[in-house]
Amino acid sequence: MAAGPIQERNQDATVYVGGLDEKVNDSILWELFVQAGPVVSVHMPKDRITTNHQGYGFVEFMGEEDADYAIKIMNMIKLYGKPIRVNKASAHQKNLDIGANIFVGNLDPEVDEKLVYDTFSAFGVILQVPKIMRDPESGNSKGFAFVNFASFEASDAAIEAMNGQYLCNRPISVSYAFKKDAKGERHGTAAERLLAAQNPIFPADRPHQLFADAPPMPPMPLFPPPPPPASSVFPHMPMMPPMPPMPPMGMPGGMMPPPPPSSMGAVPPPMPRPPLPPMMGMYGMPPRPPMPPRPPPPSS
Repeated sequence: MAAGPIQERNQDATVYVGGLDEKVNDSILWELFVQAGPVVSVHMPKDRITTNHQGYGFVEFMGEEDADYAIKIMNMIKLYGKPIRVNKASAHQKNLDIGANIFVGNLDPEVDEKLVYDTFSAFGVILQVPKIMRDPESGNSKGFAFVNFASFEASDAAIEAMNGQYLCNRPISVSYAFKKDAKGERHGTAAERLLAAQNPIFPADRPHQLFADAPPMPPMPLFPPPPPPASSVFPHMPMMPPMPPMPPMGMPGGMMPPPPPSSMGAVPPPMPRPPLPPMMGMYGMPPRPPMPPRPPPPSS
């Protein structure tokens, strides 16, 4: 797994995995992708402050065929209810690479990729795992590494802040890396910056934000809104006249005013209810007949 120093990866046999839930860890990724073929290493870059992963990782297989097979069967499957994105790490890096690549020299032999990532991720989004150049036979560090940022603002800040600083008791040198195709020319040129400004990397394209959760639903109001008037729901139905106001307490009579006269479209007043039938007495017995009136007192 990715516990020890990470050897230089075979990019053609490495897949990028994005859209990972916060509950996913290295072991879960290993167990998932070993179903596609033998896994060499798993790496999930962590935030240096929270130590939580940033929603993406890299899985290296023994061969390119295993990586291609993993892309076919694993892309867009749901892990903890979230669809994950799986593609070639090299292709993903090429799509996002704008040239904000820096060289970090005079590294202590004990410095590994994780420490380089944790150190430089404070300045911005890093597109891929930092590459420490190692001896192919012993695996020992050659003392320098390359870091690929998603923006020139991040790479400029990293160079300005970290050049000459100490990392593991060694002063490191930080500058723009030389281009592979141009002899003696470094990254960070005006042409690269202009091209990056014309084609910015949107947040949805950044590795740690791919297939992020949908925006939250707006909060529900404490009280539901009043229902729409009947005329808007059923336009063919006439509208009810407004209810007359209730008389205040203490008014003479204390009775409701008579309803308004019926008009076209108005609902007529309700018909008077028929008298209720005589109620049965307690326990089903017929009610007691009314008492006869008392006779008048005798006249004196």
